[in-house]
Parts: sequence; C-alpha cells; structure tokens
Amino acid sequence: MSEPEEELFIEQIEMGPMQNFVYVVGSRITREVALVDPAWDIGGLFERLEENDFTPVAVLVTHYHPDHCGGGMMGRRIEGVSEVLERQGMKVYVHKEEAQGLKRITGISETDMAKVDSGDTLRVGNIEIEFLHTPGHTPGSQCFRIKETLVSGDTLFIQGCGRVDLPGSDIDQMYHSLKRLAALPDDTLLLPGHNYGHVPNATMGETKEQNTYLRVPDIETWRQFMGQ
Repeated sequence: MSEPEEELFIEQIEMGPMQNFVYVVGSRITREVALVDPAWDIGGLFERLEENDFTPVAVLVTHYHPDHCGGGMMGRRIEGVSEVLERQGMKVYVHKEEAQGLKRITGISETDMAKVDSGDTLRVGNIEIEFLHTPGHTPGSQCFRIKETLVSGDTLFIQGCGRVDLPGSDIDQMYHSLKRLAALPDDTLLLPGHNYGHVPNATMGETKEQNTYLRVPDIETWRQFMGQ
C-alpha cells in the first residue's frame, strides 16, 4: 500500500561555507526522519528536529567527502556523522563501494554502517527511499529517490555535475550515471547537494533544459566536452 502524499516530509537546509544542502526526509505521521549528508552544524540540526518533534532514525550518505559527512578538510574538522551518532545511535546507510572511504574519513566503525547497493530500499515511517548507485564523482556515490523526488548529492546539480578530477572520480562512469538520471520523469523534483544554481531545486525537465552536461549525445563527445 502506498503512503499518502501528505505524509512525506522533506526539508532542504543550507549549511556551511561550501553551500552544502542537508536534507531531513521522513514521515509527518510517525515523525521519524532520515538525515541526508548531515554536516557542519549538527547541534543546530538537532535543535531543528527537536523543535518540530522529529526523531532521526537513519543517516543517508551520498558520498564520503568531508563536506557531506564530516571529517578533516581545508585544515579544519567538520562536524558530521560521527557527531550525529554521539547524540543518538542509528545506522549510517552508505553504498558498499563507499564504506571504507566513509569509515576512514569519519572514524565511524564497521558496525555503525549499513552497506547498500543500487535498488535497495529503506522505509522511514511509511516513506520508502530507494538507493541509486551513481558513480563518477566517487566510486560509491549514490542518490536517493523518494516518490517523485531525487536527492542527488554531488552527482547532479541543476546547472552542472560533480567534479571528475578527484581521486576515485571517473569520467565515463559519470556520463552513464547522468544518462540514467536524465531518464527519470520530467516532473521529478531534483534536490542537489550544493546550492550552486540560481534556484535551490528544479524539476528534471527544467534541469535538462538548462544543464548542458545532460545534453551530450554520446560518450565520445562527452570525453571531448570534459577535456579528455
């Protein structure tokens, strides 16, 4: 049985100097939520949850870069999933190919993680979240599909895509991941990992109209487009 539309709760919160988006996703009825890429201000995030009577029951990580999950970066320590777990025990859902990187960057343990694969699902209250493996930015990058909404991390931005010149990045994998996301229905709401666009979210139809990365016709043209 599908959940009623009004049960779905999604909040987009901009945090940190890199314009990261943290998401709270869950059920208005059960008040259970998952935290997507919690980083930068964990205390402030939990204050928002308490003010709205939400209980976090899971952490979802799009990829292991510290601005999305915490750890050392730019000579500073960024708060993230380890601070979440210090406040409240729950599982951190990470793609199986990203687990060791997440463990190394954040210091969480093997038992803290739930390793997932593309097509796996998680229910938060009556809300189903589907995990989509979208490698390219990192080997285990993943997006989260919730009904007609896609939380895309650093795989897809409204006007671009994640960098492919970092350790573990792969230009060809990014091409195939973007093609997969571009095939989603045009009314899918895209919620990216950073506030890099003129607007914080857009439909896939709107994104395809303005994002040149989604209009490259084949992989050879893509390699040339990306300077390879």
